[in-house]
Amino acid sequence: MEIERINHYQDARFSTKVLNQHGCFLIDQIPYEVEIISDFEAVIHSRSSLYFDELIEEFRFYTPHIWKFYDEQKRVIKEYKPLKRIQISLKDIQPSQFFVDQEKVKAISTFIFKPEDIIIQVLADGQRFIALDGHTRLYYATILGFTHVFAVMSESDPSIRDFVKEAIRRNIFSPYDLELLDHDAYEIKWNAYCDEYFKSLESF
Repeated sequence: MEIERINHYQDARFSTKVLNQHGCFLIDQIPYEVEIISDFEAVIHSRSSLYFDELIEEFRFYTPHIWKFYDEQKRVIKEYKPLKRIQISLKDIQPSQFFVDQEKVKAISTFIFKPEDIIIQVLADGQRFIALDGHTRLYYATILGFTHVFAVMSESDPSIRDFVKEAIRRNIFSPYDLELLDHDAYEIKWNAYCDEYFKSLESF
């Protein structure tokens, strides 16, 4: 079994709405859509129910705040224990990335309208919080004039500290400091940094 998350926004096999949510997957070449319908619920669309459990586990890696899943007939497939949410000021969030993709900003603008629409994963760091994901959403929050967003506590591997150290070296101390790039420039700059970083680990 092979699971592939679709990371682009144009694909005739999927709905534009769910592509923008990053909820589209291929499992052994079978299309699956996980459509977020509230701040804790999602509906799974697919011609097959064969890999629902594996799909949900993969999806929750990116969105652990979604804890209730339905099929297309609105029957509950699976439920989890809800994670505690906290409200965090944007100025208290330390990014672990440096750049934001303009194409991604356009996509999330279709479903983010208020602070409650942004729920990210964070790691406690003293009196502040390290953003483990959601940097595009955090950047967009600054554009919309939000002062806070919501988060769930999570864990990460030690490499996140190196990414934070590099972000600080680049004078990125909050979402207000993230740099917006067009899609091609983002792919080049961010992928180049990540490739170089992980290549450097191989020498140890």
